[in-house]
Amino acid sequence: MKNYSKSLGILLLLAAFAILLHGYHPGVEDDGVYLPAIKRHLNPQLYPHDFEFFTLQLQATVFDKLVAGSIRVSHLPVGLGLLLWHFVSVFLLLWGCWQISRRCFNEPHAQWAAVSTVAVLLTMPVAGTALYLGDQYLHPRLLASAAILGAIVAILDRKYLLAAACLAIAFVIHPLMASFGISYCILVAWKQRPQASAPLLALLFPLGWIFEPTSDAWRAAARTRDYYFLSNWQWYEWLGVFAPLVLLWWFRRLATRNGSTVVAQMTSRLVWYGMFQLVVALIIMLPVSLERLKPLQPMRYLHLLYLVFVLISGGLIGRHILRTHVFRWLLFFVPLGLLMFYVQRQTFPASPHLEFPGAVSQNPWIEAFAWIRQNTPMDSYFALDPFYKQRPGEDFHSFRALAERSALADYVKDPSVATQVPRLAPRWLEEVTAQEGWPHFQAADFQRLKNRFGVNWVVLQNMSPPGMNCPYHNELLRVCRIE
Repeated sequence: MKNYSKSLGILLLLAAFAILLHGYHPGVEDDGVYLPAIKRHLNPQLYPHDFEFFTLQLQATVFDKLVAGSIRVSHLPVGLGLLLWHFVSVFLLLWGCWQISRRCFNEPHAQWAAVSTVAVLLTMPVAGTALYLGDQYLHPRLLASAAILGAIVAILDRKYLLAAACLAIAFVIHPLMASFGISYCILVAWKQRPQASAPLLALLFPLGWIFEPTSDAWRAAARTRDYYFLSNWQWYEWLGVFAPLVLLWWFRRLATRNGSTVVAQMTSRLVWYGMFQLVVALIIMLPVSLERLKPLQPMRYLHLLYLVFVLISGGLIGRHILRTHVFRWLLFFVPLGLLMFYVQRQTFPASPHLEFPGAVSQNPWIEAFAWIRQNTPMDSYFALDPFYKQRPGEDFHSFRALAERSALADYVKDPSVATQVPRLAPRWLEEVTAQEGWPHFQAADFQRLKNRFGVNWVVLQNMSPPGMNCPYHNELLRVCRIE
């Protein structure tokens, strides 16, 4: 028990270290969907004009309801509640990695090398999928991945009902990731006891997706997502698909020769999982007749493959190279950690590395969003550059997530939502088309947006049209009311 408590303490420190290394950025990228949904659950008066852009997509998950419910019950500030959830998510992921490593490797140094490798490479990109192993903010994918790892542990221990329960938890949090987890878990369980996979197969039946018809507007939104189209993938992305399979097969042979039966079992099943899911992805993504299935993003099976691949790779490096030599550990992990830190600073160069609750940001976009949140009515309706998230210094922060106000559709994140929910595609296309030529807009153009959509505020960059009432400005942005 004493050793177990010590190990939990190490995992807590590793989780904190991972967040410090990779950064914390609530409200960026996919959090532009999840964070507004959580905030609307806590305050239904928010986002009266555009809530469909983040609520319809989340009908299949309990994630936003769960987080909002916990914040409501605990009476914690929203920012602190989200940070605690993120920390717990990272901890649970590393706990699952540690449990798997204990079953794969007898040597403690190999076990901790495996977990440490995952912690240091948490924001490693997954080839061609626009995913990281773990995001720099609270994301349901991390929680679902932790539950999937728990299911793998249960299968290795032949506790199949517990595995099914873990996969069920993953499914209600992130159905897509859970479907990949179910696939791999079935393969891991298959040779142990064929009938044991029955509880896992039963979980496949809830995968009844509702397929709405596509449209020209939907196709316009889909064309903004390069990773939907395998013909657009670069050679190095395809290398990221096949190279891990080759290495995993080599790991299997190495483990078989050394008598590491669990490692051999997991790596061989991971190869079969990768090959099977790749065939499924090709069947779904290549035919034009199945274009509606592209938003299911079947190539994202690589996320689980990469996660387990990194875990086992770290364990083998610890077993055969690092061993108990402190200098080797430092020589391996210090440069790797510095590289990951450098990449994160280049990804969010204009923002604090740790955007903790209450931290003061010098980013003019975040400053403007904070002023809007504190000084405009909750039913305000904003328009801003549809490409604002890609502008230098914006760092992918979501207006809805941080300003807590409604906004016309953008051209960066909202098309992804429109492909997931085709009924939104015509509205998305209408709104982004109405904002074409934004850098050259004058007061009359903003009045046109107000007459057409009801917009009554705008956020302007390097623009100051005459006749606009702008109660806030900083060195980059103006927030103006449309009279």
